[in-house]
Amino acid sequence: MIIVSILIIVAVMMQPAKNDNAATALSGGALDLFSKQKPRGFEAFMQKVTVVLGVLFFALSLALVFISSH
Repeated sequence: MIIVSILIIVAVMMQPAKNDNAATALSGGALDLFSKQKPRGFEAFMQKVTVVLGVLFFALSLALVFISSH
């Protein structure tokens, strides 16, 4: 569980930053609605790694609760 937690932290920290400014926050991101592109390469890989680690963390949490209740 600790190892998966550390790996999630590392995966999130390695993802490229999305530079949002105050104008985006005030407009709700409407300006970027049609300029969004699918992530490619390293960014797509890191997103998949983060999702897999999140699912693994959730599954391990449920397994630990089940084991501790029996």
